[in-house]
Amino acid sequence: MTRAALIYQHAGTDRDKAIAKVMGDALKAARKGTKKGSGTQRARKAEKKH
Repeated sequence: MTRAALIYQHAGTDRDKAIAKVMGDALKAARKGTKKGSGTQRARKAEKKH
């Protein structure tokens, strides 16, 4: 791989991590205070009741 390709690839990885962190933080903030849980969690609880 060329030096330029390695630099580009590394920059993309850092950018992807930064985007993932911001999105994760936004989702945590949006869900804060909700007690419903995810759709999967609610479905699993519903299955246990039946």
